[in-house]
Amino acid sequence: MRWWPALQTLFKRPTPAFRLMNGADAAQAASLHSASFARGWTEVELSRLITDPNVEANALVSQHTLAAFILSRIAADEAEVLTIAVDPAWRKQGLGRQLLANHLARLAGRRVMALFLEVEDENKAARTLYARSGFEQVGERQAYYARPDGTRGHALVLRRPID
Repeated sequence: MRWWPALQTLFKRPTPAFRLMNGADAAQAASLHSASFARGWTEVELSRLITDPNVEANALVSQHTLAAFILSRIAADEAEVLTIAVDPAWRKQGLGRQLLANHLARLAGRRVMALFLEVEDENKAARTLYARSGFEQVGERQAYYARPDGTRGHALVLRRPID
């Protein structure tokens, strides 16, 4: 069985690389967003955001395919995460943490001092990622998220200073 580790290495997916997004990424982003959220954003919506000069749009890409992406809107010296999505095939491999760390560095380069976001209170995986990344709760929005079953979920408002 000594050949098994070598065979696994041969067929291993390349590690995704960080890059800025562009309008050509909108179709893949829409597909990935739909796989990640009950109400996915359309290609047109994502294209408008990705090409907006006030939006920092970053991705992790493997073999020309989006593995994950994040969009934040910048206003003065603050930014708000609009969305973050990780392809289901790439989840639980640290991509969210890597993407967020790179995104924070890009925002710091744009002189952003604080990053805000909303996360559904029942999204334990995302809440763990944000807590480990230095975000702290600063508010709550009752009945903020519409769920597929017609109920509404609460959003926690989180903030992280950017050094």
